[in-house]
Amino acid sequence: MNIIIAGCGKVGHTLAEQLSNEGHQITVMDTNAEAVQTVSADCDVIGYIGDCTSFRAQYDAGIKETDLLIAATDMDEKNMLACLIARKTGHCQTIARVRSPQYSEEISFLKEELGLSMSVNPESAAAHEMVRLIQIPSALEVDTFAKGRVNLIRLVIPEGSVLDGLRLRDYYPNVKESALICVVERGKDIVIPDGNFVMQAGDKISVTLPLPSVNAFLNKVGIKAKKIRDVMIAGGGTISYYLADILIRSGLNVKIIEKEEERCRELSELLPKAMIINGDATDRSLLFEESVADMDAVCALMHSDEANILLSLFVSKKTDAKVMTRVHRKSYEDMVFEMPVGNIISTKKITAEYITRYIRSMQNTVGSAVETLYRMMDGRVEGLEFNVGSNSRLTGQTLKNLSIIPNTLICCIYRNRRVIIPGGNDTIEVGDSVIVVTTRKGLNDIDDILA
Repeated sequence: MNIIIAGCGKVGHTLAEQLSNEGHQITVMDTNAEAVQTVSADCDVIGYIGDCTSFRAQYDAGIKETDLLIAATDMDEKNMLACLIARKTGHCQTIARVRSPQYSEEISFLKEELGLSMSVNPESAAAHEMVRLIQIPSALEVDTFAKGRVNLIRLVIPEGSVLDGLRLRDYYPNVKESALICVVERGKDIVIPDGNFVMQAGDKISVTLPLPSVNAFLNKVGIKAKKIRDVMIAGGGTISYYLADILIRSGLNVKIIEKEEERCRELSELLPKAMIINGDATDRSLLFEESVADMDAVCALMHSDEANILLSLFVSKKTDAKVMTRVHRKSYEDMVFEMPVGNIISTKKITAEYITRYIRSMQNTVGSAVETLYRMMDGRVEGLEFNVGSNSRLTGQTLKNLSIIPNTLICCIYRNRRVIIPGGNDTIEVGDSVIVVTTRKGLNDIDDILA
């Protein structure tokens, strides 16, 4: 596909890199010449210096031959206007990055009036991901499929667990809980395991299981399922607002620490049930005054990566709270990967996942479209949900008779509101949602898993 990405910030850079790697023809545009040069050089894409809200600039950048324009600048209004111009001029599909809570509440109206194919709110998407992690505190990662009815949970096997030393084929007789261990990370190695694989304490495993089975599974494998009640959020930005709003509506107690006095007043009005503290969340004495040691979860969501990392390191050392750390800079993400800073939250990666999923579905409007896409384990594994169409070659065949590409596993089938953890005698039928994990990149259709 021919794609124009308007905006060469962190989100635009990440999108250009990922979509270029998937084989799309990418043009990036921005008024900042240095940013355009950096992205075009790093990602080996075409760069154009110009204003995405200018008809002439879009025309010169090739909007007439473009299949999709993604407006990912820092301004919502600019993104929506760029999409409107592209829709009227190039008759292409459009995706707008829309961050403001005000616009998000009106997004259905705006999509219809502006002809948007899709809108993405990175902060809201990140907040929902954090909520999933708070709901399952022991998880390193939680991805949901089948509209939230199926979880793919990443965990560490603890010492003394029934899973330590257990051969995978012996899992069900020993644990007796419906789940499928579908990916194992051991050191730097990623394995899509077969029945002969032997698990070890310290392995990071990804497990597919229905939502009602989560707590029972955790208890049986020796992982304490702690319930979260009190959450501290450092920083009062947009993502903090979205997160606090969801948590409060779920009945949790939320405390926000924000430096700017004016922003504290705004948050007090927007979130009357939250406790808003005007102060520096990296101040050790303030943290203890606000009972950081009693918190069940602490989310470092300040604008400064350095402040977030320092806070998370401190909290991890002083408490056993669930810790989440927002990191903006890619260089820092790589550095803190092995540090005890809890879950790393990257809005640009979440945005890229949403948009990549949509683009893969655009490429296959007849077959079995990609409904959900997650990149896991630093992008080395993809979890995909396919909606099986009538043209699929897989339908009606038992799974044991299918020849599937290496390092790929069918880990769940969702049919008629029923979650099926698949065995060799199960089949795939038209209308099923099928969840697949794979180290193979770029799958667009369920039939792509066939060897």
